[in-house]
Amino acid sequence: MPVITISRQYGSGGDAIGKRVCEALGYSYFDKNLMARVASEAGISESDIVDLPEHAYKMRGFFDKLFGRRRSAAEAWEAATDQQTLLVKALDEARSVNLIKDTVLEAYKHGNVVIVGRGGQAILREQPGVLHVRIVAPLGARVLRVQSAENVGLDEATARVKHRDEAAAAYLERFFDIDWNNPLLYHLIINTGKWETEDAVQIILNALAHLRMIGDK
Repeated sequence: MPVITISRQYGSGGDAIGKRVCEALGYSYFDKNLMARVASEAGISESDIVDLPEHAYKMRGFFDKLFGRRRSAAEAWEAATDQQTLLVKALDEARSVNLIKDTVLEAYKHGNVVIVGRGGQAILREQPGVLHVRIVAPLGARVLRVQSAENVGLDEATARVKHRDEAAAAYLERFFDIDWNNPLLYHLIINTGKWETEDAVQIILNALAHLRMIGDK
């Protein structure tokens, strides 16, 4: 039951490609709903479920994004000393990222899933039967896509692309100690400045079929 991880630059079309691969294979797409189902089966409380897409790191307050409606331990220490606050934040970060790791590993056990972002290439790095894919595109092409999709000006689109790429890189370096641009992390790197979405999907399907035949290397 192979698993596919997709790491993508913002505006490269990685999310759309991941969903199209799911449609073509009948796979599940790793989103909040699947996280909740997998976590429940693993005995993880719904109140403990967290989700932090890589590009969202630092875009909002880290704990606002991570804990949503729940009050974080860090917020309870707002009046505490800086040292106490930093300690609690560090503990919260570690716990939250570990929960994300647990749900990704449980999804891997189920198989037949596409995991976009969330450090999948690092969490499942040593696991057999996983195809690791990286989706990239030239900055100009990504900016134009974001400008069109999000209906913003050129300057704003450029800022969003750069900021979200920086956020994703910082997330992966901080929590998984990897450089997301390292080509050795992936079986396949696809430039959507050269390939259309459907072409990219077919390349991934072909690579997955090959992975099934020879086993993970």
